[in-house]
Amino acid sequence: MKTKKTVWYLSLAIAAIMVAVACGKDKSINIFSVNNDIALGMQVDSSIQNSPSEYAVMSRSAYPEAYAFIEAMKDSILAADDIIYRDRFEWKVTLLQDDDVLNAFATPGGYIYIYTGLMKFLDQENELAGVLGHEIAHADRRHSTDALTKQYGISFLLQIALGNNTNQLATIASSLVQLKFGRAAEAEADEFSVRYLCPTSYSADGAAGFFAKLIAQGQTGDTPQFLSTHPDPDNRVEDITTQKETLGCKGTEVYSQRYQNFLATLP
Repeated sequence: MKTKKTVWYLSLAIAAIMVAVACGKDKSINIFSVNNDIALGMQVDSSIQNSPSEYAVMSRSAYPEAYAFIEAMKDSILAADDIIYRDRFEWKVTLLQDDDVLNAFATPGGYIYIYTGLMKFLDQENELAGVLGHEIAHADRRHSTDALTKQYGISFLLQIALGNNTNQLATIASSLVQLKFGRAAEAEADEFSVRYLCPTSYSADGAAGFFAKLIAQGQTGDTPQFLSTHPDPDNRVEDITTQKETLGCKGTEVYSQRYQNFLATLP
């Protein structure tokens, strides 16, 4: 009869072999369950909501128009057929007030955060929709916990997956805010951003508009983490545009004026 310790070591050995095989094929592996994603996302959100000195969360009651706009945009994107965890993840969008931060990020379980600096940098509604679609893709394709598997290692994460060292979840959760994604994850998030917007009235290459503006202003060296410079911004613009054409997306709306009206509701 196998002891619990023996089973643990057997699981560790199997996971290590799986990782070695996956790395040899240049593929990723994720030992987290979907429930782990949800639990981690909840912890991160609780931390952010209760850390006003670090995250200036815009109150939903104080900015109902801004949140109504974002919620409508989110719902239109989540209507896409390609959302795997549409009915399991929270899909909660929180707006953060900081005009100096050109960023957005997603955590596991569908919790997404967007800074006012990014929203005010963009000119058109479809561009923000493209960014939101990109972040939804990071959550839905489970890129965060995939990256955590690489960052923390199999042994450490298996202990948590097996119900040990659960107190370390807080440490993991805190690192998610600044988690860096690899080239493959960013490219996949770009691709699915187009896929999500394709059935909508939006011009589905909205995320490319963000890159185009960065390039035009010579800011690609400081491209925010949520849309990193891997691959190169010029290539990403081209890839996103090509994806839109390949899918035959019919939407053409950029909603410039409607977006300006939205910006007027921000602090």
